[in-house]
Amino acid sequence: MTASDLLKPYDGLRVLVTGGASGIGLEIADAFAECGARVHVCDASPAAIAALADRPSRAAISATLADVSDPAAVERVFEDISTTLGGLDVLVNNAGIAGPTGGIDEIDPVQWEQTVAINLNAQFQFARRAVPLLRDAKHGGAIIALSSVAGRLGYAFRTPYAATKWAVVGLVKSLAIELGPLGIRVNAIQPGIVRGPRMRRVIEARAQQLGIGYDEMEKRYLDKISLRRMTDPAEIAATALFLCSPGGHGITGQAISVCGNVEVL
Repeated sequence: MTASDLLKPYDGLRVLVTGGASGIGLEIADAFAECGARVHVCDASPAAIAALADRPSRAAISATLADVSDPAAVERVFEDISTTLGGLDVLVNNAGIAGPTGGIDEIDPVQWEQTVAINLNAQFQFARRAVPLLRDAKHGGAIIALSSVAGRLGYAFRTPYAATKWAVVGLVKSLAIELGPLGIRVNAIQPGIVRGPRMRRVIEARAQQLGIGYDEMEKRYLDKISLRRMTDPAEIAATALFLCSPGGHGITGQAISVCGNVEVL
């Protein structure tokens, strides 16, 4: 086997991507489908799921409409997986929200709870249901959890988001130890400032919080990145593919930043 062969994902993977009908999740779902995987996504947006029918990868991607913070919806996703995939090799725990922007004394407790429910509790719910299936994966199962660069740096005025993303790293490192003897690898990817509509909304909210213009706020973000550029969503997807390739077979318990080296938030 050549080095280039080691970089290709294993053949015939069965992949679940939460929050997989838009943004980074869709980029990851498409990337796996293009490599021959069978992919199932869940998403809370009916419009995003409907739009999957127009994508070139549509034949390889099935979908469930689901709010990941609802345990009953999680159960429906796994019922659908039993029909569409017949098992599971890879769980990509991607679903998440930005949460509120504001000082700690300004944050609505309801918004705090919602951020924790979607960004953290859902990761537990999906991992809990996926592990019995991942035990039977031909090449060993894999869980990839989307954390954030905010899971290794402090992030003023975004405390609910940062707290959940740090917690995801703790979950990943603990599960890597717990599940390693079963042949299941568990890693986190920590995106930084990722180009796309979601990041634009984050910058707009932070600019409003600080009372400055969008362009100035964007420049402040870019000035804190060593490469002085945003990360492309395809770079996140490529990292996920590598972690599910023979070359990534020895990697577990890691939080991998794909961010151009964000220095501070």
